[in-house]
Amino acid sequence: MAQRHPSAIKRHRQSLKRRARNKVIVSRVRTDVRKLREAIEKRDVQSATGQLSVAARELTKAVTKGVLHRNAASRRIARLSKQVHALSKGGAAPAS
Repeated sequence: MAQRHPSAIKRHRQSLKRRARNKVIVSRVRTDVRKLREAIEKRDVQSATGQLSVAARELTKAVTKGVLHRNAASRRIARLSKQVHALSKGGAAPAS
């Protein structure tokens, strides 16, 4: 990468900052979604319901930060809430 031009150097610095920030946000989202999926597998309705709100909040935050697309986050929240709802109804949780 040609980094002789001052604007190219600045853009590279900015991209590194954004990458680090996005990595933290994506990691947090993945962790919360994984915890929710584990609660669903254990069939723990109380824990799954609590984790759903935490995961939905993190997904929404990722959208506002520009890390995830609005529709992608909405789709994930819908699918996860569908699984939690099926779990609370007493039926089998649908496969993701």
